[in-house]
Amino acid sequence: MTASKSPGLFITFEGIDGAGKTTHIEATVASFRAQGQVVCQTREPGGTPLAEKLRALVLNDAMDPLTEALLIFAARRDHLKQVIEPALSRGEVVVCDRFTDATFAYQGGGRGFDLRTLAALETMVQGARQPDATVWFDLDPAIAAARLADARLPDRFESQPLAFFQAVAHAYAARAQSSAGRFIRIDAAQAREAVAEAVMQALVSRGYLNDLARHGLK
Repeated sequence: MTASKSPGLFITFEGIDGAGKTTHIEATVASFRAQGQVVCQTREPGGTPLAEKLRALVLNDAMDPLTEALLIFAARRDHLKQVIEPALSRGEVVVCDRFTDATFAYQGGGRGFDLRTLAALETMVQGARQPDATVWFDLDPAIAAARLADARLPDRFESQPLAFFQAVAHAYAARAQSSAGRFIRIDAAQAREAVAEAVMQALVSRGYLNDLARHGLK
């Protein structure tokens, strides 16, 4: 898959389970739409009928790490071809809940799967395509675990022990360090209002959003 410069904007949201990132995606989408931009809101694994079927398998069925990684990249390939790339070519803003950084964090860090194999699959599936910006919700895994304790019935990932999420968090940090220009680190331990303000300010500072007051930030 080629990754020629497209007229659209590709923003991803990342973080360990319990970091609260999903809460702020809706506000971000609403802010872009308030500026008159067309937004494609999507998620991974998922985003297409085929990818959603693969998502159900990954989240609920036992499998070895290689099978898990292959299914995730298969879902990503379909997602890119059917949704992400067409939306970007139309000049839309694509806001995606997780992307390849999550694969390196969860399968690479959490599962301990070979990073070189993941990098090879990344290149094979998406070429040089990467998000224009990644909003990373950084949170102590112990705090995230406490939040998840009151959440819905956990899936196969959310039910993992604290050590798993510590490895995931470490992998996210390593990924952020290797792509510092793309990552926007958000301190997710702050109050919800402070996190929301930090996200909006970061997107404004990069020129993606404008007029802080218009988004309720003064």
